[in-house]
Amino acid sequence: MKRYLGISILIGFILFPLIASAQISGRVLEAETNEPLPGANILIKGTQTGTSAGPDGIFTINEAQEGDTLVVSFIGYDKKEVEAKSDITIFLQPNDQRLGEIVVSTKTVDIARKRETPVASTTISPSEISQEVGNQEFPEIMNDTPGAYATKQGGGYGDSRISLRGFDQSNTSFLINGQPVNDMENGWVYWSNWQGLTDVASGIQIQRGLGASMLAVPSVGGTISIFTKTAENERGGSVSQMVGNDGYIKSTASYNTGLGEDGWSASFLLSRWQGNGYVDNTSGEGWTYFAAVGYEPNDSHSFNLSVLGAGQWHHQRSTYVSIRDFENFGDDGIDPRWNTNGGTLNGEEYNMERNFYNKPLATLNWDWQISENVELATSLYGSAGRGGGTGPRGQYFFNSDLDLYPFGADDDLTKHYLEEGNGTRNSDGTINFDRVVELNRSNTSDYTGSISDYNGMKIGSNGYNQNGVNNAVLIRRASMNSHNWFGGISRIKAETDKFTFSLGIDLRKYTGYHYRAMNDLLGLDGYYSTGNVNSAGRIIEGENTIKASPFRDTGLTGPKIDYYNLGLVNWQGVNGMVEYDSGGKFTAVLQAGLSNKSYQREDLFDEPGNALSKKKNVPGGYVKGGANYNINDHHNVFANAGFISRQPTFDAVFPSFQNDINPDLQNEMITSFELGYGYTSNSFDLKLNLYSTVWGNRFIETSFPNEQGTYGTAQFDDVDEVHNGFELETTYRPMSNFKLEGMLSVGDWKYTNNFSATLFDDNQNQIGTATLYTDGVKVGDAAQFVGHIKADYRFGDLSVDAAYRHVDNLYADYSITDDAFTDPDNKGALKLPAYGLVDLGATYRFQLFGQSASARVNINNLFDTTYIAESNTNIHAESGDPTWKGIDKRNKVWYGFGRTWNVSLSYEF
Repeated sequence: MKRYLGISILIGFILFPLIASAQISGRVLEAETNEPLPGANILIKGTQTGTSAGPDGIFTINEAQEGDTLVVSFIGYDKKEVEAKSDITIFLQPNDQRLGEIVVSTKTVDIARKRETPVASTTISPSEISQEVGNQEFPEIMNDTPGAYATKQGGGYGDSRISLRGFDQSNTSFLINGQPVNDMENGWVYWSNWQGLTDVASGIQIQRGLGASMLAVPSVGGTISIFTKTAENERGGSVSQMVGNDGYIKSTASYNTGLGEDGWSASFLLSRWQGNGYVDNTSGEGWTYFAAVGYEPNDSHSFNLSVLGAGQWHHQRSTYVSIRDFENFGDDGIDPRWNTNGGTLNGEEYNMERNFYNKPLATLNWDWQISENVELATSLYGSAGRGGGTGPRGQYFFNSDLDLYPFGADDDLTKHYLEEGNGTRNSDGTINFDRVVELNRSNTSDYTGSISDYNGMKIGSNGYNQNGVNNAVLIRRASMNSHNWFGGISRIKAETDKFTFSLGIDLRKYTGYHYRAMNDLLGLDGYYSTGNVNSAGRIIEGENTIKASPFRDTGLTGPKIDYYNLGLVNWQGVNGMVEYDSGGKFTAVLQAGLSNKSYQREDLFDEPGNALSKKKNVPGGYVKGGANYNINDHHNVFANAGFISRQPTFDAVFPSFQNDINPDLQNEMITSFELGYGYTSNSFDLKLNLYSTVWGNRFIETSFPNEQGTYGTAQFDDVDEVHNGFELETTYRPMSNFKLEGMLSVGDWKYTNNFSATLFDDNQNQIGTATLYTDGVKVGDAAQFVGHIKADYRFGDLSVDAAYRHVDNLYADYSITDDAFTDPDNKGALKLPAYGLVDLGATYRFQLFGQSASARVNINNLFDTTYIAESNTNIHAESGDPTWKGIDKRNKVWYGFGRTWNVSLSYEF
């Protein structure tokens, strides 16, 4: 009853402004963000009589009469003429490349415009990002957006993820300045590669559903466009310092040269962060670097060259932890900080799981205004990602002292260590890696094999165990996923009186490098590798191991173990768009695109007779359209619909990690339909959306722990699902210094068929198959009910904001390993307990040495609420089973973070 009372109160807060009385006054608002434009000029046409909008955008002209023409203008926005009437709200559109506070670096970016573009969208300004993200993960800034659900997953720096309308990151399109950044093979996005976005982002626009992007194949869940800084035209710079919980420190400095008389400008940013991590043994550090050079030789041409990167390393918590593990090994009951992976080596923190990556992205934009009505925008980009993640290697589970890690569906550390006595750990449950070094050496004989240079050395292996080689060892390998990626986007646009025509191309060339290298021998002198079938075996000694660092040699040209294969993906796309604008009352758009995606796999270890596969070309495309009708200055409605034929993932083309092409290959088929309504006035705004997305022929790949003591891969075929939902956003301004925002997102996301799964071990060998009975089962891993309310109040130079987010209808992710869905009469997806979180923040703006400065404090999860953010297993409690809030304690879950905080000081000059 209390839960439903809380939900009712939340809905009441969100809907209260609907019945609240509105002020009778004229107001000027920014069309994209609906924010006031203080200082906007309003003149009676043909006279010098006028006024300026106040801090809340409200204005009054006593001399004006109904029927007069008002001329409204504001720097950076298109001038607008409107007929004067009572209770008028005037929306100004950003001109050129400006979206509210957001500066867009190129016209290849597709922006959804309020009351024009018929899609559901939410825009987050740079001020919101800089103030509220703090030391949170970048995706978490979007948690108050309808349909979005972001978590920290294991809790290491950069290990977060986000889903949109129930679709995970591989099925949501992420663009940085209009360029796609989803992995070209399987669509994944790793936020640890983009840690620096919190420093350089000039705004975010979340387009849900079909979106406005003209890329050849749009996404399923939506499109998240991230805009970064450009070569700023205004001279100046800033420095900032942030400190936060668990030793977090971040220092940032930036400088803009401003636009010179010769048309040149430049901007630079450098940032460094480090921290111990909220989760035990998850320390990390990294650098963010950004540079942009702009050149405007005349009014017709504009160039911008930028380089963005964020090299980092961080320890992880990727070994799943059960609820009873959090109780048995942590402090004070449920301890969300517990990490099974961590320990010490030589007196310093050491973790078997360590991620490291550096992914610089270079972009050259060229905008050419060919004539008054014709423009050409071109963007060329390239990225060279280097890095990967470490993990255990060796059959250490044959040695009970080294058998430190639990694996399998029903195996957690409580069973593995406390009940069965496997492994040797410290009294607090952490790992003594000095003892691992000692055991590796003491249990390994001297090598006596034919490779004479290594006789007398301590050699370990994973499978080979002859001539003194010991395979019952624990060492640290690195699984590498590097890439080279080049692409180009170009679009020509022509405008007539009421029509706009666009034609574009999208070209990409991608090579992914997948291999394993040796990282830390943990006391041994070498590793005997038998992973290459083209070789009788080789020994890798210490000097040939790689460093788990983003700025060191990542082994691309060095010795490799276990596997080494390349993914070769090319993409050619063409797209077109026709837009109609009646003059502000009615707008419509029709888009279509065709693409070809080619796949080729090269295996340098496991396919001696078929090292390079045949090339497979798969066509795809889309058609989508929509219309928006502005009923009057306050009300508008829109609708959109579309069909997508999306090419399969790389792993679906080569499903058995071999070079044989899948003979049953098929495109994913997506249909989507959406209706929307908007209301805006001087004090109250509302956006309402209803959507339905049907997704068929899906291919899914996920990892799982297997009985061999390693992580395997499960691949699922022919998965169908439907996502229906309702979304509501409101903003209420009862006075100029107070704002109340609300959001409600209700989904009904479920699978609509049963499907099969194929299992592979960590060496990519098939080990089994299964059928999952999931018809009607709820889609897991994302909350299907989220409500959010936020209040912001200004006291002069001080502003205080507080927010509450309520999460419900959150289901566990399905897992092939717990056999929950192999029974036709299964209980469905496990529903997790609802939770609510309160965040608090305050900003103080002041003058320092005659320049602007500000201080900001954030407290997230103010009341230190303990909650499950996601579950990796699906174990339903039976009568008598130990439970936590009704959830069987054997379930392996990620608890969300408890109370965290950060304080920052910024200075502009």
